[in-house]
Amino acid sequence: MNETITQGLGRYSIGEKLRTLRLRKSLGLVELGKHTGLSPALLSKLERGKLFPTLPTLLRIAMVYNVGLDYFFTDERKRRVVSVVRKGERKRFPEKPGVQDVPYYFECLDYKAVERKLSGYVAEFQEIGTEKARPHLHPGVELLYVLKGALTLKIGSEEFQLEADDAIYFDAAVLHSYRRRGAKPCVGIIITVP
Repeated sequence: MNETITQGLGRYSIGEKLRTLRLRKSLGLVELGKHTGLSPALLSKLERGKLFPTLPTLLRIAMVYNVGLDYFFTDERKRRVVSVVRKGERKRFPEKPGVQDVPYYFECLDYKAVERKLSGYVAEFQEIGTEKARPHLHPGVELLYVLKGALTLKIGSEEFQLEADDAIYFDAAVLHSYRRRGAKPCVGIIITVP
């Protein structure tokens, strides 16, 4: 029975995944032990596959790395390392549901990907008045590339005029808003990194 359990759990490569996560964060076993309350010796055994963690132990480790338990139990062969989103599969959403004078509509370009390190959107900016442009902020950085049209991007108190093929990178933790200029359609690609 023990051999069957070892074989069954072995195919998930939990120890290898633990080690990969730790090295990705540049943590030593002692440092990880301080974050999890687990001994470096235990963590070493887990990484080398000499011992399988209990679910509470695995959850403590997962919380340090900001991953779900599913990360450890996904079959590597079925993992979505590559994610294709076809145009017809994308859903169009307003910036905020239930409001009039929506500044832009967006479609997520990477919603099928797991363990995303960034998020990508195509945004269709609408013509609205200056007073209707609602500023927002979020953690991380943002890169905006204007595909067509003209756009005013306000970051803090500063305004930037962007045309087709212009790009801007900025700290998204600063209040910012988008406003299409003119009657011509305006579309851009937005990449955010937390």
